[in-house]
Amino acid sequence: MVVQMAEILIVEDEPSINELIKKNLCLAGHHCTQVFDGDEAIALSGCEKFDLIILDIMLPGADGYEVLEQIRGTPVIFLTAKSELSDKLRGLRRGADDYITKPFQMLELAARVEALLRRTKKTEKYFELDHVRVDFESRMIYADGSPVDCTPKEYELFETLVKNRNIALSREKLLDLVWGFDFEGGTRTVDVHIQRLRAKLRLEKQIATVYKLGYRLEAPL
Repeated sequence: MVVQMAEILIVEDEPSINELIKKNLCLAGHHCTQVFDGDEAIALSGCEKFDLIILDIMLPGADGYEVLEQIRGTPVIFLTAKSELSDKLRGLRRGADDYITKPFQMLELAARVEALLRRTKKTEKYFELDHVRVDFESRMIYADGSPVDCTPKEYELFETLVKNRNIALSREKLLDLVWGFDFEGGTRTVDVHIQRLRAKLRLEKQIATVYKLGYRLEAPL
């Protein structure tokens, strides 16, 4: 099911990057509004409604963290030149929904935008891949038409893979999304649950291992 057109605010002070993001997202069918500093982003988000904000951290005026504090309730993807884990965690803990580190590929940003819109706009009621069907409203997974006995975490993990399909997710990212920041277990928990899902759903090839990173659900676009 195709995600409907979204109203997206791009907050990036580098004109060439801002324009490139707009061009690619408009080609994907979205409508984009551009601003180039944090203060303008805060002012605009207060009087207009957006489905998603792409937000640089290093901005003139209010920085990305300050902007984030003022726009609660709108999904946000952080753009950052900082690759340190502490910077990413700071953004996520303050309410960002996702982050992407510069330099990045536009295809990756577009995929993350679509994944976040799938999660927040809830336009999908179900998803099908080969013999497997996921019903998001009933939180049930079916294989060949029969219900699959999954634990709540197994379901949440598979739903996360589905809604981020074709995106490589690290084990740490999956822990954050499914188990939460305060989970005290290690990444081995993710591996165990992936193994169970592959066996229960018979999706050994589709739930692909990404070398030295994590996992990706490979599905037709």
